[in-house]
Amino acid sequence: MQSTLNPATLKNLIFDLGDVIIPIDLTAPIRNFAMLANMPEDDVRDLWQQHDFLNHYETGLIDDDAFRNHVRQLISQYSDAPKGWADEVIDTAWNTVLLDLPVERIERIKQLRTSYRLFLLSNTSPIHIRQVNQVLTGMGQPALEELFETVFYSYDLRMAKPAPGIYQHVLTQAGIRAEETAFFDDNALNIRAAAELGIQAVQVQPPLTMLDYVKDLS
Repeated sequence: MQSTLNPATLKNLIFDLGDVIIPIDLTAPIRNFAMLANMPEDDVRDLWQQHDFLNHYETGLIDDDAFRNHVRQLISQYSDAPKGWADEVIDTAWNTVLLDLPVERIERIKQLRTSYRLFLLSNTSPIHIRQVNQVLTGMGQPALEELFETVFYSYDLRMAKPAPGIYQHVLTQAGIRAEETAFFDDNALNIRAAAELGIQAVQVQPPLTMLDYVKDLS
């Protein structure tokens, strides 16, 4: 699902993070935890699906320590792997979802800041955000909180896309109008929910990237 942008009315741009700004591989953490635990990937994937603590983590119902402890307890029940994985081991495996960040996307965002109000809206976790910011500063780029006027993270808001309330919160908090706002996300359900509120919602789909969808914006 994709709407046609109306540059004449456009004043605000809201970006998703994963697979819009930074490429991601959703299978990578499962693969890495499976290797660490010496378990088949399918078994680890099944455990993740049966114990839906990831949603709790991304909506702020549990913190970093609780998330890591859930991982340790879950794997230790079904594996002979060492039980005391260090925080850094878990964080590193969890962050393998994040692929190389194309610097040209960051530079384009910086250009767009001169003409539009920019916001970030992401279903994410604190561990991922710390890692993305570390990558950005290592590249000599601003952190996410400096790159955008306001960042909206699911774990801070205690709700996640595609719940309509999260979009309404962004509009209200930022003081912006839906019809003057574009939203870029890779997930069709997230796009549909935003479009139903009158936002100019655009689904970012490969082989195109974020750059292709904003190329005509000045």
